[in-house]
Amino acid sequence: MYISRHMTPDPITVSSAMLLPEARALLNDYHFRHLPVVDEKGLLVGMLTDRDLRSAYPSSVLSKSERRLVYERVEQTIVAEIMSTECVSLGPDSTLDDALFLFDRDQLGALPVLIDERVVGVFSIRDLTAAYKKLFGVGEKGAVLIGINDDGSPGIMTRIVTLLEEHAIPFSRLLRIDHERDDKTIYLRINTFKITKVYALLEDAGLVVKRA
Repeated sequence: MYISRHMTPDPITVSSAMLLPEARALLNDYHFRHLPVVDEKGLLVGMLTDRDLRSAYPSSVLSKSERRLVYERVEQTIVAEIMSTECVSLGPDSTLDDALFLFDRDQLGALPVLIDERVVGVFSIRDLTAAYKKLFGVGEKGAVLIGINDDGSPGIMTRIVTLLEEHAIPFSRLLRIDHERDDKTIYLRINTFKITKVYALLEDAGLVVKRA
């Protein structure tokens, strides 16, 4: 659940004095979309994104002469002039939930990970997706997600866990989702190729399985 386990460590950084064509080449060569900008001490001073660069370069609707003038200006422009200086960041001990909140609130694509203002990693939307995919067992061999009606009876979660353990059925996730509507659901991710037998086991125990 911690960012340190899912971030890209020791990312490539750039200085604020780097010219835009050099920064653009880095993004293209390494297929990045974000570059932390640091000072001579390695402290974060800004973030440069591919969107920042696209905005700096000339539009295709300009005339050839206008585009040439813009290109000439861009070739002499340094990163400091277009980078974002209001940077939201994470720490290595921040959680995936912390990152999700910031991505949603600020509509960001990546966040620098800092220790004492020094960049130790970058955590992106792609990293978040991969982390939650692993956390919830999506794509695991034999993984199946089952929905069980949550009738609110006392100890229903304990009943499910006990039932699975008594029959040696491997499971990796058990989530209770409290919808605003009446269809409250408990989601169970199991790892088995005998799903029909699991359905029967749950239903024989009086649980209502929500089948597709």
